[in-house]
Amino acid sequence: MDTIASLFSFITTPVSWIIVQFHKLYGAVFGPDTGWAWGLSIVSLVVLIRICLIPLFVKQIKSTRNMQALQPKMKAIQERYKNDKQRQSEEMMKLYKETGTNPLSSCLPILAQSPFFFALYHVLSKIASGDTIGVLNQDLVNSAREAHIFGAPIAAKFMDDPAKVEALNASLTDVRIVTAVMIVLMSLSQFFTQRQLMQKNVDLTVKTPYMQQQKMLMYIFPVIFAVMGINFPVGVLVYWLTTNVWTMGQQMYVINQNPTPGSKAQDHYLQRLVKSVTSHGEVRGRRRRAVVQAIVAKGPDRNDNERKFVTTLAKAGFTAQADGTVKKVDPATAEAETAAATRRQQPKRQPKAKRQAGTGQQTTAKTSLEKPSSEKTSLEKADEPQGGQAKQPAKPAGGSAARQAKQRKGQQRPKHPSSKK
Repeated sequence: MDTIASLFSFITTPVSWIIVQFHKLYGAVFGPDTGWAWGLSIVSLVVLIRICLIPLFVKQIKSTRNMQALQPKMKAIQERYKNDKQRQSEEMMKLYKETGTNPLSSCLPILAQSPFFFALYHVLSKIASGDTIGVLNQDLVNSAREAHIFGAPIAAKFMDDPAKVEALNASLTDVRIVTAVMIVLMSLSQFFTQRQLMQKNVDLTVKTPYMQQQKMLMYIFPVIFAVMGINFPVGVLVYWLTTNVWTMGQQMYVINQNPTPGSKAQDHYLQRLVKSVTSHGEVRGRRRRAVVQAIVAKGPDRNDNERKFVTTLAKAGFTAQADGTVKKVDPATAEAETAAATRRQQPKRQPKAKRQAGTGQQTTAKTSLEKPSSEKTSLEKADEPQGGQAKQPAKPAGGSAARQAKQRKGQQRPKHPSSKK
């Protein structure tokens, strides 16, 4: 870990400078040598870094939405090449390239703050050894070494030996209890953050490599943090626990206010929107009007949650307009119009047996039409005249009796010349 941290030594000076500036602020309130002053300085460092990473977080959300939109195509590729894993992977990569989607973009915030994380680890390691680093002079280093958070020095680790802990004026029991609790909280916060995303903001019925990757990360990341946490100083545990809590709150806000289409979070959001409309008789807020406008514009392409939203509005006596507003109408009329539109958008699906029977009848009709003239049925052959003569068309009935008798007489065979007249 020390080797990795030394690779990011170029950023230790900015990190130490930020910590010193926050320490001056909190030291004036809580005292310069207290754990509150140094601990809140680390927390403020996290907040500042995460604010700077908001553009990356927005990019992560957009990429995640793109992955959600690609789920049907990814599922089709998976079904088409289910017996050829290599071709399946090639088609997936081709789809990512065509749509400009990066499946690893969900890791961007973590990768972006990794230099700050390792730089802070390097700073705290130097504080534990009593060495100056960055803008931290010897007086500030000694002050940080004496600072305790719930009885544990900010430079102490779970795996430190008793002699090192005693040199920091603390007991080994206090250090291990505090670090163990913080490691558990850090791992649980990481797990619940990923679980919140998987359970509420994605469609788990679609089995794709992306979904499997996200599900795997939900269990792998907490284990990684738990194993690595025993070698983290208390100050780094404070840093990582704070960033996990920030991520959880930030993600919760995004899921509640801008959920992924088709997810459980969208269903809950639209239910809240219906309650707001029925209570106030209008759509309040520009963002909510944009949501309603987008649902109306989709037309027959709405998902189940959006169709349910339109139907519920109709039952309450409202119809959504193209500009994102709602119009008060008679509930029975609105519900009838919505039902008619739904029937037009989604024709009734026939049962499987009826579809198969219809397919069979179409096949039989097509076969009979394509049958050559030489393959005629027995009934058709029976209707043909003997001797290969063409069958004369029947004359219409309705002539006089005399004419018919004359025709019969004319058709009689002529008499032999030797016969008597």
